[in-house]
Amino acid sequence: MWVNPDNTDHIIATDDGGVWYSYDGGNTWWKGNNLPVSQFYHVSTDNADPYHVFGGLQDNSVWMGDSQYPGGITNGRWENLFGGDGFWVFPDPADEKNYVYAESQGGFIGRVNRITLEGRLIKPEPNYGEGKLRFNWNTPIHLSPNEKGTIYVGAQFLFRSRDHGQSWERISPDLTTNDREKQKQEESGGVTVDNSYAEMHTTIYSISESPRDGQTIWAGTDDGNLQLTRDGAKSWTNVVDNVPNLPKASWVSWVEASLYGAGTAYATFDRHTFGDMEPHVFKTTDYGKTWTSIVAADSGVRGYAHVIKEDTVRPNLLFLGTEFGLWTSPDGGKQWARYKGHEFPMVAVRDIVVHPRESDLVIATHGRGIWIVDDITPLRKLTPEVMAQEAVFLQAKPAQQRLPAQGGWAEGSAVFTGPNPPDAALITYYQSKRHIFGKMKLEIFDAQGKLVDTLPPNSRRGISRVQWPMRLKAPHVPPAATAAFEAAQGPRVMPGTYTVKMTRGKETYSTELKVEVDPRAKFTMEDRKLEFDAAMRLHSLLGEMSFDVDRINGVHNGLVERGAKLKGDAVFSKRLQELAGKVEAMRKKIVATTEGGAITGEERIREKTTQLYGAILNYEGRPGDYQMARIDSLKKELDDVVGEFEAFVSKELPAVNKTLSQKKLEAIQPIDRKAWDAADSDSGAGAPGAASFFRERD
Repeated sequence: MWVNPDNTDHIIATDDGGVWYSYDGGNTWWKGNNLPVSQFYHVSTDNADPYHVFGGLQDNSVWMGDSQYPGGITNGRWENLFGGDGFWVFPDPADEKNYVYAESQGGFIGRVNRITLEGRLIKPEPNYGEGKLRFNWNTPIHLSPNEKGTIYVGAQFLFRSRDHGQSWERISPDLTTNDREKQKQEESGGVTVDNSYAEMHTTIYSISESPRDGQTIWAGTDDGNLQLTRDGAKSWTNVVDNVPNLPKASWVSWVEASLYGAGTAYATFDRHTFGDMEPHVFKTTDYGKTWTSIVAADSGVRGYAHVIKEDTVRPNLLFLGTEFGLWTSPDGGKQWARYKGHEFPMVAVRDIVVHPRESDLVIATHGRGIWIVDDITPLRKLTPEVMAQEAVFLQAKPAQQRLPAQGGWAEGSAVFTGPNPPDAALITYYQSKRHIFGKMKLEIFDAQGKLVDTLPPNSRRGISRVQWPMRLKAPHVPPAATAAFEAAQGPRVMPGTYTVKMTRGKETYSTELKVEVDPRAKFTMEDRKLEFDAAMRLHSLLGEMSFDVDRINGVHNGLVERGAKLKGDAVFSKRLQELAGKVEAMRKKIVATTEGGAITGEERIREKTTQLYGAILNYEGRPGDYQMARIDSLKKELDDVVGEFEAFVSKELPAVNKTLSQKKLEAIQPIDRKAWDAADSDSGAGAPGAASFFRERD
């Protein structure tokens, strides 16, 4: 807490929910909602499109939020599902659109209806005369990867339900040490009675059923046991003594059955309460008979370990969360590197999920909210053989053209807004060293070999990502008194296969880039082609209009300039002024000229065309019949004005130029298309920037 020494009514207080401000001595408080400092314990996702993110917050309930949303992910896009200190939460695989399993401290697990938010407590209860079940503050719940709808929860015993918590089987004996000296919370916490669930000890802390064999289940405890059953919980074996050089009573912070082998598992041990801040991470491939440390003392990994996960595609790609950040290994733990993308903080990483469809890495941090690494597919390509090359593309998943959509609302700097994934194709490449000598560029070619776009590359060493917005150059719009916001971007290219070519000095590298339509789209590819063609017709029309306006402006300016140079011929000077006014009237039929922007309501051919262009781009399905007809009518309106101007050039301008020649003044000649096109091509296209690997969602 901070009290302003110059005004004691001004107070700033912090807690595990964030920062609070008071300006009246603490009578009322304002929550600081612009700081992403939430403390997540666990995270999960569903399979919606876009998918949702679920997580439990320290002393701040269980929440569900969006992985992306039009306008960005504001606090208002997060929904409270369950109370208390939030911990584990999973969508129910048997009905994930409607139900989640959520948990607060001490094993208070519930099944919550996502639609009505009705929650039903399903926590297992002790038997007659048994006394208290020992549920950890952070009680583990685990969904079976083999039986949809089967769920586990751990106290000192392991419980299993196959009917959504209607009933529970006790499928193990006490798997802890059952050390009575660590169970005296009702007597004393050392100084005073300390009997909340936060002090509950000798409990199961981690559970994992093998995805390869439903009979194989692992359970780790907070007092140092690592238990295994291979017969569906009929018998259990404590294998912790097989872990080399591990002191007794080491807290099993995570156990993870491998996705790839029934006998393979990973375990992390937390000894920070003993003053040991080192990461203790082990792997077994023989059901716990032997264990190998996969984080060497000289690995560079810092902080005691909270969680370890395998990639869902590449077995040797591992992700490790410690008290001091996120670490990754491309080779099964032989080498580790800390993730620092997009200023990912040195913060406690408590849980990690690899989304099975999107290949996003979703990270729960204890102090900086939820982060998402968009598409880790390139990391799967980063093998030692690849890293030995001077430069190489790391092919990602196909790029999706997400539906144009509008949502959210500007809330100012007082509210945090999580960014969406970039609306672009991500081009990822690796360089073993920084490129210094020779030109470097990235080019995009279509299936016919035509150059579509050129992008600015990043020449630095390591992994780089560049965004391609999958759009053509924005149309050339004639200048006017109003801004043409609708025409600020070009049409999106058609879905298909493109080629990315990287030039580094004399060397060239190529890769295939597939562009796909949003799977949520209801329109057909025929509809999409009609939309693209309509957008290109308007794109071309605006270009023609720009050429026509520049020609008109050139003649108008020439008439005004020549008139100003005339000396002693008031009659001809007046004639030039009249003709300039006539030409200006033609321009005013094409573009709005009344200053004041949209407030004037003035709309000419340009404004009507850009509005229609924006409407066509905003929906990528089949354009309306009236929209197609409107393109024709706008072109005819422009042709009418151009015809009027051409008549002026052919009938009236020759006589003007003859008189100008007699007076030793330069003739007025409208710019020709070839010269205009050359000047226009020199203007260049808008270039996208480098993509972010990370985005923070909470």
